[in-house]
Amino acid sequence: MKYSVLDLSPVPEGSTASAAIANSVELAQKAESWGYHRFWMAEHHNMPGIASAATAVLIGHVADATSSIRVGAGGIMLPNHAPLTVAEQFGTLATMHPGRIDLGLGRAPGGDMAVMRALRRPGSDDFPADVVELQRLLGDPDPGAAVRAHPGEGTHVPLWILGSSLFGAQLAAHLGLPYAFASHFAPDALEQARDTYRARFRPSAQLDQPHFMLAVNVFAADDAAEARRLRTSMQQAFARLRQGTPGKLPRPVDDIDAEIGEGTRRAVDQALRISATGAPDAVAGQLDGLIREHRPDELILTGQIHDHAARLRSFEIAADILGNRDATLAA
Repeated sequence: MKYSVLDLSPVPEGSTASAAIANSVELAQKAESWGYHRFWMAEHHNMPGIASAATAVLIGHVADATSSIRVGAGGIMLPNHAPLTVAEQFGTLATMHPGRIDLGLGRAPGGDMAVMRALRRPGSDDFPADVVELQRLLGDPDPGAAVRAHPGEGTHVPLWILGSSLFGAQLAAHLGLPYAFASHFAPDALEQARDTYRARFRPSAQLDQPHFMLAVNVFAADDAAEARRLRTSMQQAFARLRQGTPGKLPRPVDDIDAEIGEGTRRAVDQALRISATGAPDAVAGQLDGLIREHRPDELILTGQIHDHAARLRSFEIAADILGNRDATLAA
């Protein structure tokens, strides 16, 4: 089973966007050496704690600094962009890095109403039609088309549908595309979306059978107490986001309930329940349980951890677990 990384290029308190981008490059390089299959980055706007707003630019930067790992968007929020612009951007990336670029597509704005107004929302409000148009622009050359993507046409950049509801599951199944579920922060419809996608999948030129990606938060450390402490940064960040006060990624704390309140912490933990936290043995057991329950074709791991060295170690532990699991199953 393939395992991959979702990185938001987090900007920790006390640090800068420049350092965050450098950290993302190092994480991608390490992930490549640890056996991760993909390194995806996500489009978010107006968030001081996330440096991946210009997602295509950052994907190119990471692809330049690596050699074999697939690099892509998890995802591009398609209603924010004209399909032609996206096709040209990712067609250019695929031309520079053939066989290594992925394009995951979401329909959320990646921000609030103020962001939507600032973006001018050049795309249409018909997400399925925009996906189909993007497929055409990246597909086989059509000399008769009035508008063509140069670069872009003929690159066949693999498209993914991202989502946290039945809408994305149904669309991915209808178009015969791989489907990535945002279970790392919005897991409520996970089981229903997973089953709907698999039951309704129709083979396509891109994919002959369903490919379901499960997103999991991982906070792994050599010490269980330290892993739980690392997790408090994401708990605080998620609470602040829900309260409309996003900022840089908070420093970890010893007592999360004292910081955000027990009620808020319970609600945050419910949203972040598709997670694995602890020392290596505990994380191995939790990941194995998620894999057995949901039978994903691929895992994509994420984890907002304040300290960069600790974040690297967390992904390294997870790679050791998943690599050893594959080796054991193969034997």
